[in-house]
Amino acid sequence: MNSALASWQFWAVLSAAFAALTAIFAKVGVENVNSDFATLIRTIVILMVTAGIVVATGQAQALGSISTKTYSFLVLSGMATGASWLCYFRALKLGQAAQVAPIDKLSVVLVAVFGVVFLGERLTGANWLGVALIAAGAVLVAYHA
Repeated sequence: MNSALASWQFWAVLSAAFAALTAIFAKVGVENVNSDFATLIRTIVILMVTAGIVVATGQAQALGSISTKTYSFLVLSGMATGASWLCYFRALKLGQAAQVAPIDKLSVVLVAVFGVVFLGERLTGANWLGVALIAAGAVLVAYHA
């Protein structure tokens, strides 16, 4: 089991499962509340759970030990996450979870493109085919005749 806990694949699959549950729970939860307020509630819960994990596992770090570059990119990431969540909850409020979630997952396609453009990552032809199939699949799942 230790090898599973140390593998990125294990955590990525869990991430996908929790993301799926997020869509279902959020669709029901946003039904009778403003989507931005629903996002605030979700964010508070995430903050409390994450703070609890950091404290319980002794993973806290001295704030001065973190570089300005790291702070800058974590702030930008947090801002992007917040914008994503606000847009996601608004989309869930207006659309069906089975249509919103696949379009949201086009982020996979954008990460591949951004990784190549901004981080210098390399993708093979097979990787690009997978990216194209993900894009096509997301559009087909979200399409509502």
